[in-house]
Amino acid sequence: QAQVEESGGGLVQPGGSLRLSCTASGFTLRHYTIGWFRQAPGKEREGVSCISAIDDNKIYADSVKGRFTISRDNGENTAYLQMNSLKPEDTAVYYCAKGSVSYYYYDYWGQGTQVTVSS
Repeated sequence: QAQVEESGGGLVQPGGSLRLSCTASGFTLRHYTIGWFRQAPGKEREGVSCISAIDDNKIYADSVKGRFTISRDNGENTAYLQMNSLKPEDTAVYYCAKGSVSYYYYDYWGQGTQVTVSS
């Protein structure tokens, strides 16, 4: 039924930029919280950012605040994560997730897209 698919990852030099996309199918994206997460090798998954279905509230992890921007295009049923001033420590697999109706957990996850920041 519901599905999200990430795209836009790749290799970039420190200080560069990437824009990740999260395309939704099987549900209307604007009705649900959308979250971005990342997981580096040997480390646990961490939350990066999320955008709420209520008032478009946005939350960012301290490590990315001021550098990353989350947004969505309701007409395209797609959410985005604009990543600027990238650092080597941003290297990870980035995942998009759909919030549940209850608001307490994410019920659908994408397969992830690799972001590598290296000189």
